[in-house]
Amino acid sequence: AQVTQKPLRDSVKQALKNYFAQLNGQDVNDLYELVLAEIEQPLLDMVMQYTRGNQTRAALMMGINRGTLRKKLKKYGMN
Repeated sequence: AQVTQKPLRDSVKQALKNYFAQLNGQDVNDLYELVLAEIEQPLLDMVMQYTRGNQTRAALMMGINRGTLRKKLKKYGMN
């Protein structure tokens, strides 16, 4: 089931525009990790809330392995 993705995409784009404006031409090395962490943590948080903490359901919902989910939850101190 595809829900409209455009608002999230637009929000990310705007956030990056703001981020680049603040950089003033400085170089950044870890932008990919930075952006993923900003999106991944709230995604995990909301999915875990939605599934009432059911990791099996959450992993299925996200299309990832349960072990991967557990690793990601641990990474953000959400286990």
